[in-house]
Amino acid sequence: MMHDGAEGHTFKRFDGQLSNLHLMVVEMGQAVHQQVQDALTAVRTQDIQLAQKVLGRHQDIDRMEVRADAEIVEVIAQNAPLASDLRLVVAVSKSVGDLQKVGEEAARMAMLLEEIQLESAPPLMETLLAEVDRMGGSVLSHLDTAVGLFGQWDEEKALHVIAGHRQMDGDFQTELHRVMTCLLEESLDLKAAVRLVLVAKSLDRIIHHALNLAEYAMFEVYGGVAVRS
Repeated sequence: MMHDGAEGHTFKRFDGQLSNLHLMVVEMGQAVHQQVQDALTAVRTQDIQLAQKVLGRHQDIDRMEVRADAEIVEVIAQNAPLASDLRLVVAVSKSVGDLQKVGEEAARMAMLLEEIQLESAPPLMETLLAEVDRMGGSVLSHLDTAVGLFGQWDEEKALHVIAGHRQMDGDFQTELHRVMTCLLEESLDLKAAVRLVLVAKSLDRIIHHALNLAEYAMFEVYGGVAVRS
């Protein structure tokens, strides 16, 4: 009986560790989502102080990744998980890596703000900035959905994120072509325009990471990943 009780305690502890791994992904995802949202707000409003806050919080994201990695190592060392439990650990490990990269993109956007001066920007530049902001709203929505899959699995939402990745790829290419055309035909600040393109590129990378998150969640549930097209 003592052996059975100890075994039951071990199982409960292991279940708690697995649940905690899910929670760590969700918490880190929420923190990263806020970073991207604040970076986009800073770019839209030209708020240098908010951009500096984003940069200041970047180390917090790195620390969250380190803590998650340490927890993953401990779970593997103590329990040697197999089958679905191992898939969960692998999915979490990959997810925290992608979330850390999303945090890097948020910091990159904040840094770019310092080189975008739009106080006397022509209407066309303001239009381009608004379009980048629209893309950002879509990216945030998909990132939020992808992170939520680790709290509550929903296949339809996962497929929505995957479809959104293809849409965002098209949006980025369209916007890049538009900016290049405007640079040739209009009198625009070359430096500011290039920085906006780089912000859009960061958004393009973030949607790729959101796709990865959705596929990791799908891998955890089904043992396979979605086919990209």
